[in-house]
This record gives sequence, C-alpha cells and structure tokens, in this order.
Amino acid sequence: MANHLDLEEQEQLDQLKHFWNTWGALISSILVVIFGLFAIWNGYQFWQNREALQAAALLDAVENAGKIGDENRLEQAFIDIRRKYGSTNQAGQAGLIVAKVEIEKGNMDAAQSALEWVAGYASDDGYKALAQLRLASLLMEKESYDGALQHLSGKFSPEFDSIIADRKGDILVLQNKKQQAIVEYNHSYSAINDEADYRRLLEVKLNALGVQPQVLAGLTTGGMAK
Repeated sequence: MANHLDLEEQEQLDQLKHFWNTWGALISSILVVIFGLFAIWNGYQFWQNREALQAAALLDAVENAGKIGDENRLEQAFIDIRRKYGSTNQAGQAGLIVAKVEIEKGNMDAAQSALEWVAGYASDDGYKALAQLRLASLLMEKESYDGALQHLSGKFSPEFDSIIADRKGDILVLQNKKQQAIVEYNHSYSAINDEADYRRLLEVKLNALGVQPQVLAGLTTGGMAK
C-alpha cells in the first residue's frame, strides 16, 4: 500500500515538474509583468497625490497674494503653477483667480492673458468654459464684439448652453443685431427651468426687444408641429 502511494506521489511530482518545465518561464514572466504594473500604478498614484498637494500649495499662494495685493508674488506663483503643474485642476483655478484680481485692479491685459491660458490649457472643461465666458465679457468692455463672439463659438458642455446664448444675445444687442439677439435670448430662455429666477432676467431682455417669450415659444412650437 505504501509503495502504491509512493508511486502515485512520484507520478504527481513528475507531472508537476513537466508542467513547470513547460510553462514555468511563461508563468514567471506574467507574474513579473503583473507585479511590475502594480508597482507602476502605485508609483503613479503617489506621484499624482504629490503633484496635487504641491499644486494646492501654489494655489494657496495665488489666493493669498491676491488678497493682500502683492502683484509680484501673484505673478510668480501663477508662473510656477503653470510651469510645474499646468495639468492639474488647481492651475485652472489659479488662472481664474488671477484674472479676477487683475480685472478688479483694472489690469485688463493681464486678466486677458490669464484667461487665455485657462481657455487654452486648463485640464478641466468647466474652467475652460468659464474662461471663455469671461474673455467674452472682457472683450465686450473693450467693444471688441467680433472677438467676444469668437470666444463663444466653440463647443461647450450642455450645462453652459443657456448662459452662452444669453451672452451672445448681449453682444448682438450691442451690435444692433436685434433679430439675431432675439434668437439667442429665446434659446437661452428655453434652456432654463421654468422656476429659475434667471428666466425673469431673460424675459426683461426679450421684452425690451419687443418680444413676449411665451408667445415666441408658442410660435416656435406651432411651427415645429406643422
């Protein structure tokens, strides 16, 4: 009985040796790759967390410099965060803060430069959209209406549809393009929830152009039905 068990064990060992001789190298290689990828992933996560913390520190520096009015420190902190951590969300936030501070000081060129960087390089689409909107407003102040409209002509996330159309309407009114402005205001009006307070402002704008938004919406719906 013992010899029979010894033979079975020996046969199992031989099968295991044969299996390992056949597939051992491949299995080892696969394990090395798996553990290597795991180590790379952990390293990447550590790097991302470190980047976020360092970017957050520079964002704080931008905010503090803006609060105390330290123009040199504000400029240097923004340069640093763009150069070292330009792919982080904090860099986009910093650009919007810098632009706000510069606008309040009347430094429109510096504000425009900061907004253009955010619009072109921020990692977050929401920050890019906000930068485009603020660039449009800034150019409206400069009476550069075509430039303002150009900043609103790209693709935006659906949640920005209403405010983009509203801003376009404002620009078109300044250009004395009444009918085009009505179209944009009505688009903005239709995209907003019925209970939103912002709708009241759009009603005022449409009324000022001689249009009742409810009537216009009914005509639009009737035209579609036909």
